[in-house]
Amino acid sequence: MQRRVFVLSKNRKPLMPCSPARARQLLKERKASVYRQEPFTIILQKRTEGDLQKVQLKFDPGSKITGIALVVFFQKGTVVTWAAELEHRGEKIVDLLSKRRAIRRSRRNRKTRYRPPRFCNRTRKKGWIAPSLKSKVDNIFNWTKKLLAYTPIDNLCVETNRFDTQKLQNPEISGVEYQQGTLFGYEIREYLLYKWNHQCVYCDAKNVALEIDHIHPRSKGGSNRVSNLTISCRKCNENKGNSDIHDFLNKDNKRLQKIVSYSKKTLRDAASINTTRYVIGNQLKKLGIDVGFASGGKTKANRRHNGFNKQHWIDAACAGESGENVTISQDLIPLGIRSQGRGSRQMCRVDQFGFPRTTAKSQKRAKGFQTGDIVKAVVTKGKKKGVYVGRVAVRSNGYFNIKTNNSTVQGISYRYCHLIQQVDGYFYFQKGDARLKKPSCSCFAHSRPSGDSSPTYRSRGILATN
Repeated sequence: MQRRVFVLSKNRKPLMPCSPARARQLLKERKASVYRQEPFTIILQKRTEGDLQKVQLKFDPGSKITGIALVVFFQKGTVVTWAAELEHRGEKIVDLLSKRRAIRRSRRNRKTRYRPPRFCNRTRKKGWIAPSLKSKVDNIFNWTKKLLAYTPIDNLCVETNRFDTQKLQNPEISGVEYQQGTLFGYEIREYLLYKWNHQCVYCDAKNVALEIDHIHPRSKGGSNRVSNLTISCRKCNENKGNSDIHDFLNKDNKRLQKIVSYSKKTLRDAASINTTRYVIGNQLKKLGIDVGFASGGKTKANRRHNGFNKQHWIDAACAGESGENVTISQDLIPLGIRSQGRGSRQMCRVDQFGFPRTTAKSQKRAKGFQTGDIVKAVVTKGKKKGVYVGRVAVRSNGYFNIKTNNSTVQGISYRYCHLIQQVDGYFYFQKGDARLKKPSCSCFAHSRPSGDSSPTYRSRGILATN
C-alpha cells in the first residue's frame, strides 16, 4: 500500500482517501481531475458524498522534525494510510535574526539619521515563545488545517514529552541537589580552572594566561553552558577560532576523546520540546476539534510491541491507545516536507563591505508567476526544446529559471510556462530512506489490512528485541 491519495467531492468536501490505482482510473475515465499536486489530491466531477470511516491525525513533535500520520479505523484493524515528516526551519530563523541584529547594530554606529533608543519600551505578550519555536508551532498548525480540508478527520493525537534536563546531565541527582547547580560554591572561571587542572586543554601549557573557549562554537549553535566551556592559551584559542573541536583535533584522537568525555551533550533539543509541548496542543484546540495527548513512554512501548524501527512518522503512528495494534505497510513511503518560508524582506544584496551590489527588488510576482511556484514548461523550439517540470525563479524580464529534480534550466520564457501549484512555503520530496524496515524476528507474520492486498508487518503480542 503506497501513500493514499486525498479525494474531494464535487462540493470540495473531504472524502475517504483512495489508492493510487483507483485515482489513476478515475483520472483516466475523466471522473475526476487533479486538484493539488502535493499532497496529491483529486476532485470528483459528479459525486457529492460517500461512506466515511473514523480517521485520526497524529503528531510526533520533535525539535527539528515532526512526524505526521493519518490512521483509519477499519473493521478489520487500524491502518496507517498516509504519513509525512515535516522538517522545521528553526536554525535558519536563528541565523536570519542574528544577521538582522548585526546589520542594525552596524547601522546605528554609522553616521545615519538619529533614532531614539528603544531598549525599554518593548513588552512581550503573554504566552510568548522564541521565533524559532513559534515557527515549529505554526508549521504544525498550518498542516493540520491543510489535512482537515483534504480528509474527514475526527480527532487529533499529539505526543507530549517532558525532559528533566538536570537528570540528563546527572542521572543520580535527587532532593536538594536540584537546587544546587553545577557552579554551587564556585565562580565560573575558578570552576573551569579546577575542572581542567589549570592548563591549556589543547597544548597542556601551564603558568600562562588562560582564556575561556567554547568547545562547540557559538557561531555554529554552541551555548554558554558550563559543560560547553573549557580553557586554553591565547595561541590555541586563536588557532581554533570558530572551528569545531572535531576538525581542530582531527589528528589527536586521544586528546579529542578526553575533552569530549569531559563535556556534555547540548540540551537545546530537550529545551525546545519542553517549551512547546503544551503550546502545540493549545493552538490545535482553536480549530474546534478534539485533541488528545499521549506520552512518549507509551509511544515507545507501542513501537517496540509492534516491532517497528525508529522513525518520526512511525512514532506518530504508534502514539496513543490506537497505536498498540496499528498496521503499517512496508511499501508506505512518507512524504518529505521541508519548511522554506515565502521569501526574504531584504530589499537588495550587499557585498562583503555591506554596500548594495544589486538594485532594490520589485514586486514578488512577474508575468503572473512567483518564485517557488511549481510550473510545467513545454518549450517547442530552440536549444532548450523539451518539457520541464519544477520550481520556478522569476525574473522581471520574463525569462525564468526552472529547477527540476536533476538540474536547473535557465532562460525559459514565461510564455512556455503553465502553473501547476502556487508556492506555499514548503518543499516536497519522497523520503524513501524513512520507510518501514522489515522486522528480523520470525515472530512477525504477514497480514492484510482492510481494503488493501499488499504485505504488511504486525506484531503478535511478543516484545521485540530492538
